[in-house]
Amino acid sequence: MLHELLLALLGYTGDLIIDEREHQNSAATPLSGDAPISEECSFKLAPDISFIEPSERDLLEKIITLGFYYREIDRFASKARNLSWIRSANASPLERAAELSKSKTERPSVYRRAIANGIVEILSVYRSAVLLIEQKLLSETMPILATVTQGLNKFFVLFPPLYELVLEIERDDIRGGQLLNLLHKRCHCGMPELQACIQRLLWHGHQVMYNQLASWMVYGILQDQHGEFFIRRQEDRDTEQCSSHSDVSEKLARLSTDYTSVTDWHLGFHIFLDMLPEYIHMRIGESILFAGKAVRVLRNPSSAFRFQDQLITRSSQKIQGVTGRFSIQKEPLLDMKLIGEELLPQSDADKIEAMLQGLKEPSEFHKRSFECAVDSIRAIAASHLWQLVVVRANLNGHLKALKDYFLLEKGDFFQCFLEESRQLMRLPPRQSTAEADLMVPFQLAAIKTISEEDKYFSRVSLRMPSFGITVKSPHVDLLKAKAYADGTSGAALSSGNSDISLDGWDGIALEYSVDWPLQLFFTQEVLSKYCKVFQYLLRLKRTQMELEKSWASVMHQDHTYFAKHRNDRINYSKSQQRRQTCRPMWRVREHMAFLIRNLQFYIQVDVIETQWNILQAHIQESHDFTELVGFHQEYLSALISQSFLDLGSVSRILDGIMKLCIQFCWAIENQESSENTPELEHITEEFNKKSNSLYTILRSTRLAGSQRAPFLRRFLLRLNFNSFFELRFKAAVCSQLVDLALSHPWWLASAFHWGCTSLFMSNDNTLADYGRRYGS
Repeated sequence: MLHELLLALLGYTGDLIIDEREHQNSAATPLSGDAPISEECSFKLAPDISFIEPSERDLLEKIITLGFYYREIDRFASKARNLSWIRSANASPLERAAELSKSKTERPSVYRRAIANGIVEILSVYRSAVLLIEQKLLSETMPILATVTQGLNKFFVLFPPLYELVLEIERDDIRGGQLLNLLHKRCHCGMPELQACIQRLLWHGHQVMYNQLASWMVYGILQDQHGEFFIRRQEDRDTEQCSSHSDVSEKLARLSTDYTSVTDWHLGFHIFLDMLPEYIHMRIGESILFAGKAVRVLRNPSSAFRFQDQLITRSSQKIQGVTGRFSIQKEPLLDMKLIGEELLPQSDADKIEAMLQGLKEPSEFHKRSFECAVDSIRAIAASHLWQLVVVRANLNGHLKALKDYFLLEKGDFFQCFLEESRQLMRLPPRQSTAEADLMVPFQLAAIKTISEEDKYFSRVSLRMPSFGITVKSPHVDLLKAKAYADGTSGAALSSGNSDISLDGWDGIALEYSVDWPLQLFFTQEVLSKYCKVFQYLLRLKRTQMELEKSWASVMHQDHTYFAKHRNDRINYSKSQQRRQTCRPMWRVREHMAFLIRNLQFYIQVDVIETQWNILQAHIQESHDFTELVGFHQEYLSALISQSFLDLGSVSRILDGIMKLCIQFCWAIENQESSENTPELEHITEEFNKKSNSLYTILRSTRLAGSQRAPFLRRFLLRLNFNSFFELRFKAAVCSQLVDLALSHPWWLASAFHWGCTSLFMSNDNTLADYGRRYGS
């Protein structure tokens, strides 16, 4: 009886202790290793045993449950440690087909195998305890069950929770980071023996995670055959998510067709949240993701960068050989791996590996030590990536080039370009040849203003994208204005002006060619923001140039006419009368130019130059790639927000003002051929409305008093230095009240009388004039 009890404790049943699960089987065959774990204890004493007391039966029933737990836990460990899924070179085709069919239903797991190794350690201690009990029973003259219970006492505490653990793992198919998370939760219990046992299992699971971390953060290789690591390749996501990024992938492929590291950096890997343990913070997971991607970049430089680095090395070797007394002969070609090792020195790689090795040794997981090690590794990777991008790839030179061309720092170039293309831009662009037509003035401007020492201009290219906006010429606006002068309904005209359609030439864009590794920094999103600011600034500069050219052209015509007829009294008087008639229009033109000039000065000096100096200070102080990316994003966001490009109400008003300015310039230049005073008055009225609205919005407390635009008050001070805008705004409000009162004389009589009395008594000269004018 005792021998059968000892065998049952090791999972082997017999005649006295039976397995009900096996007896229910008609063939009465032992359970196969692939059978699922039983959810209820099936070890029972045979019902026909009559020589055992009820108290002894209860004690035996309790003891043999340990044998059941042992067998089920051991079966789980055997299945998890089974390596039959690995194909053998000598396996027959039938065996391979059987293995493939099994692998489809049972997915292997390296984390389960590691946990199974820990379980085997616990079971080996249990087997040793059973062997010791057997020795004690054989040495005693009167063996008793108390010896068995006393020797297996601690396993009554360990095996039930351990059995529930493996049952949950198999039933819910838990693997990878989810398994680590489950073990970490089970560690928090009030039984020291059980806590030590679960911590040992968790230690085994962490060994797999640390090995994967070492492969990822030391070599940039993702070792995850079964999808259990929390870092995954992008193609492992759902097909819908992959398709949403297909257009971005195509753009990145165009930028770097011969190398996939850029695509890997932006879209290649992601954090799989289902496998990220809850005790590892998301910030730490992102640091691990960044460190591995950085190491991949550092260990796999592009072929073009390798060639360029070789040329630099050769030139430095030639200089050293010439300056020395003897010529130094060097190997012309460098080993590709040497460049990668130089970007990430072996000493730092060994340091990273040593940090991870230090995490593997403690028996318990220390969260703070883990986070400190990950932060240190991330700092090393970020520092070397900063060295690669900022120093070797000359990031600051490219930032300066983007400022020169996308932010119009080279004003002489764009002034020349706009002057050369001015006649072309008077006509609507042709979709088929617009880009080619612009290349001629673009190249002429480059020949006149760009020196041969500018090595970045070759990276800039002019683009005229397909017309997604309304393609218009200023002639169309003139026709609308003439229709207004001829008496066309104002509703139709106002409906045309309510939708601000940009000039077709306002779609002009720039592209900047970026090489590896700067593609990690200048993403497509970043370049699109630069292009957005460029189009806005180019429209502003074109408007300013048109206002200046129109003034010069009309003044030239006026002086020519005056010189020609100064001796003719009749024509001379007509010339004087003509000048008197045009003076209000010149004042309007000056108001337009005043607003555009101050807006230009505000954006170029108060916004761009200020933010550029801040960015340069950050570049000098920071040696971390991710910090630098953040500083550059703040730089671009500040340019867009402080230029009001992300504020729809302001940007629409500014677009409308620039459109009106160009219409005005065309109208006054064509004044000789047609009497278009009514349309000029209409343009003036619209400009006054929009400029008043702009001033009202900008001086609002919500905008001017916020940190959104810290230098906005300077802009407002320049606009309203003599209270011109403020007085004109009050006069416009007063005029609207007067018109409203005249159109509704009965029910607004009392309010109008009070308003006019207040205006008449006002100290404001402009308002008093309106009060005296309409007081009667």
